[in-house]
Amino acid sequence: MEKLRDVFGQMLNVDLIQMTLSNSRDADRAGKIKIRPVLLKGEILFQETTYRGTQVFHKNYTGGELLPRLTEYMETLFKQAELKGKREEATVLVGKKGTVTVKRKKCPEGESKADTNAGSLSHNRTKRYILQEGQPVDFLIGLGVQTPDGKIAKARYDKFRQINRYLEFIEDVLDRLPSDRTLRIVDFGCGKSYLTFAMYYYLHRLQGRDIRVTGLDLKKDVIEHCNRLAKELHYQGLQFEQGDIQSYGGADAVDMVVSLHACDKATDYALEKAVKWGARVIMAVPCCQHELNGQIRCDILQPVLQYGLIKERISALITDALRADLLERQGYHVQILEFIDMEHTPKNLMIRAVKEKGTEKPSKSMMPVKRNCDIDEVAEFLHVAPALKKLLEKE
Repeated sequence: MEKLRDVFGQMLNVDLIQMTLSNSRDADRAGKIKIRPVLLKGEILFQETTYRGTQVFHKNYTGGELLPRLTEYMETLFKQAELKGKREEATVLVGKKGTVTVKRKKCPEGESKADTNAGSLSHNRTKRYILQEGQPVDFLIGLGVQTPDGKIAKARYDKFRQINRYLEFIEDVLDRLPSDRTLRIVDFGCGKSYLTFAMYYYLHRLQGRDIRVTGLDLKKDVIEHCNRLAKELHYQGLQFEQGDIQSYGGADAVDMVVSLHACDKATDYALEKAVKWGARVIMAVPCCQHELNGQIRCDILQPVLQYGLIKERISALITDALRADLLERQGYHVQILEFIDMEHTPKNLMIRAVKEKGTEKPSKSMMPVKRNCDIDEVAEFLHVAPALKKLLEKE
C-alpha cells in the first residue's frame, strides 16, 4: 500500500485542514474517523476523533505515530478518505480487491485557506479547550450541550466554557492522582452532573485512567436520569446514588473528592470526609455560606458589618479562607481560584487542595503562605466557630 503511505505522508503536516475516513467496513469498530492538526504547547500534533455508534473518542498523535495508523485503517476498515489541505485536496478510494485510487487537485484559494488554518492553530495556542467546539462528544450531546454534529447549543455556551474550565483544573493536578490502580472519586451534590460526566470522560476516555466515580445527590429523579444516561453511554465506571453528604458511608478510601455548590455546611461535611479518607485531591466550590454570617461579631468591624450585604459577603469569604487554612493544617497545599466569571454567578470561588506525599516537595504555586497569627486567633477575634474546625477536631 505504498500509494496510501505517499498520499498520507504528503498531506499529514501543518498544511492539513482536515481528513475524514468514511464508508466503514465494520461500524462496530468505527463508523468514521476525522483528523485535524492542533497546536499543543508549541508542538504540532494531530487529533484523531473516532465515531463509534453514539460514542466519540479523541486522541492526539505525532505525524510519525499517525501515518501507519492511517494506512492500516484504509487497508482494513475504510473504503474512502477525503483530505483537505491549504493548497491541495485529495480523495482516496479503496476497492474490493484492495485497489487504491487517488484523485488530487490544487486549491485555487490556497492562500486564504492557509490564513484560516494558521489562525485556527494560533487560536489553539492562546485558548485551547480540552473539549472543542465542532468535535462531537457523547455526554455533551446526551446532556443537550452539543448538537449531534458538534455545535454548541446557543443557550449552553456558558456551560460548555464552565466544563472546559473545570477540566483544566483537573488537568493541573493529574500527576498527583494515582495511575497504577483504579482511581476512586466521589462527587458530592452532583446535581444534573454535567461536570461529573465531564470528569469521567476526561479521565477515562481521554487520559485512559481506570476509574470509579460515584455521584451523590438528594434528588431521586436527578439520580435516575444520570444513571440512565451513564448506561446509555456505556460509562461503566460511573454510578449515581441518592443520599446526603453527612451520612454517606459508601467508601473507605477515596483518591479525589469533588463538591460543587453544596449548600452551607454540606461543603464542610464533604471536606471532612475527604480528609478522613486521605483524598489526594479536593475540589470544592462552596455555596450559601450562612453559618458564620449568623455568628460573626467584632466591635472593631461593626461599622462595616452593619450593612447586611457587606456582612454576608465578608462572612462567605472568611468561611472559605478558614476552610482553606484548616485543610493546610491537615497537610494539604491549598489554592483558592476563580472558577467561572463573576458575571455568571457570585458563587465562583474554588478551593483546590492537594495532599503531597511526604517525600515530595510541593510546587511553589501550592506552598502555604507564612502567617504571623494562627487561625484560632482569627476565629476568636471574630467570635466564630466554623463547622469544619469542629468536625476535624472531633476526628
